[in-house]
Amino acid sequence: MKIVVDAMGGDHAPEAAVEGAVMAAREYETEIILTGLSEPIQAVLDRLDPDHNLPIKIVHADEVVEMHDSPGKVLRSKRKSSMKIGLDLVKEGTASAFLSAGNTGAVLAYSTVILRPLNGVDRPAIAIQLPTLKGNAILLDAGANVDCKTSQLFQFGIMGHVFAEYILGKENPRVGLLSIGEEDGKGNEIVKEAFQMLKSSHINFIGNIEGKEVYRGNADVIVCDGFTGNIALKISESLAEMIGTNLKRMFQSSWLSRLGYLFLKPQLDQFKKKVDYSETGGAPLLGVNGVVIIAHGSSSPKAIKNAINRARELSEKNINAHIRQGIESNLADMEASKGTIWKQIKDMAFGAESAEANKEEPDKPANKSSDET
Repeated sequence: MKIVVDAMGGDHAPEAAVEGAVMAAREYETEIILTGLSEPIQAVLDRLDPDHNLPIKIVHADEVVEMHDSPGKVLRSKRKSSMKIGLDLVKEGTASAFLSAGNTGAVLAYSTVILRPLNGVDRPAIAIQLPTLKGNAILLDAGANVDCKTSQLFQFGIMGHVFAEYILGKENPRVGLLSIGEEDGKGNEIVKEAFQMLKSSHINFIGNIEGKEVYRGNADVIVCDGFTGNIALKISESLAEMIGTNLKRMFQSSWLSRLGYLFLKPQLDQFKKKVDYSETGGAPLLGVNGVVIIAHGSSSPKAIKNAINRARELSEKNINAHIRQGIESNLADMEASKGTIWKQIKDMAFGAESAEANKEEPDKPANKSSDET
């Protein structure tokens, strides 16, 4: 298995990406391909692995995708970027997965164009892992699709169900649809229609959930459009930052509070680890023909290392095959159900008329003969 890392992506590139790759190669013994400007990458690699014992290879790329670049411009003009070359390696089968902490919109655009969506998937979705009172949950979409159709929300539900089952280890994961109320009829028209589709599927759909339920852990998968999901994610990040800052100020306010901190430090460290995004490293882009991990722009080497591990896990467990199977089986079941229901409706609505038409049919020749006479 080979994992491609975009060494030029992120706020701390290439140092953080290369150091994270070195850590992953040592810990997981995974072959890693670093794409980007070869000279600065090699300089960092020589410092961290002077004996060149690690299974790390550099593939040169002439161009770098900047954080401010628009996805459309990147697709048109940067055809030799570290992102494109890395994703091409996945497409041709040289590598199993791709990871970048760079421009999220560019990763999404490149992945969609180069790898293409899976059969049955209209658009890929970013799945973010969240800590809850009952373990971990995932939220998707977290920003890949601002506007979504009903069918896309349905597909997000299936993809999230598969991820929670095979990656998070949830047995029969609970899937909830993020809305403005728990009642069946709450939400806009898209959400209402998606509710009916998810309800008709064979996944464990628990109905609508409100924002207050996200971190309570009553749902293992939270489905929403990218606009709503991204806002929910950014609010959560700012809330966590505010709580952390206030706790730090509180513990530094007096000698008594500092003493209390010493007693609470082990528990606080456990809590910090639970909510630290670097523990998972990155968010998978579900729904494309290949494993793609999008890491945070400010990712540390530790976050890159853990993101590489997540990429390994998704590849080893063949997540895309399970997603494809889940979508196909659900759509087949729904189509079969639709056919049965439609037949019943047709019989009820048109059965009597058809019968009357059949009865009148033999009379037509007689009437015609009478007229001729």
